[in-house]
Amino acid sequence: MSFLEELAANNERAWFQANKHLYEEDVLAPALEFIGAMGPRLERISQHFVAIPKRVGGSLIRVYRDTRFSRNKTPYKTNIGIQFRHEFGKDIHAPGFYVHIEPSVCFLGVGLWRPGSSTLTAIRDSIVDDSSGWKRARNAKRFRERFTLSGDRLKRPPRGYPADHPCIEDLKRKDFIGVLEFDIRETSNRAFPDQVATDFAAAKPLMRFLCGALELRF
Repeated sequence: MSFLEELAANNERAWFQANKHLYEEDVLAPALEFIGAMGPRLERISQHFVAIPKRVGGSLIRVYRDTRFSRNKTPYKTNIGIQFRHEFGKDIHAPGFYVHIEPSVCFLGVGLWRPGSSTLTAIRDSIVDDSSGWKRARNAKRFRERFTLSGDRLKRPPRGYPADHPCIEDLKRKDFIGVLEFDIRETSNRAFPDQVATDFAAAKPLMRFLCGALELRF
């Protein structure tokens, strides 16, 4: 956490290069260790979501920001982002389990963030075709005890869907994500991987529905 706080105050290439050894020791190494620890725990939830403890191309989201289309030109992310995505997922927009660690906020995320239009259509069609199944997933007791459905929504019903549909507020969703905030102090507990796995397991009904809508195995 100390490194991330200092990076936020000194978000420039020269400072990062001079302190890169601290990034690797205090951020990269424990993050990869956590990802490795989550592998067998994730398998008990679903064998189709993967934990890959690699510096590049794995579950750890790169620290370097893409500034090409952003007004914010600071070069580095000041958080640890980890996504355990579906085996067929190619990027962060795939179904996945997410861990966000930052001095100002820590949270778990489950589901789909900013999916493409064809993916959104598939999920909305599944909600229309199996509204009762969607409601069971959305309202599952363990899931609702831990997570809050969040994300952006359309202001008006999406084109092609009835405005009076019982699930119209869900059909308006542009994200299908559940969010659970946690205390930053939990990250230093050796039981942290077990707690994360327990929380992720509570989201199985939601993840199973979303995977089914996209014809992916869960």
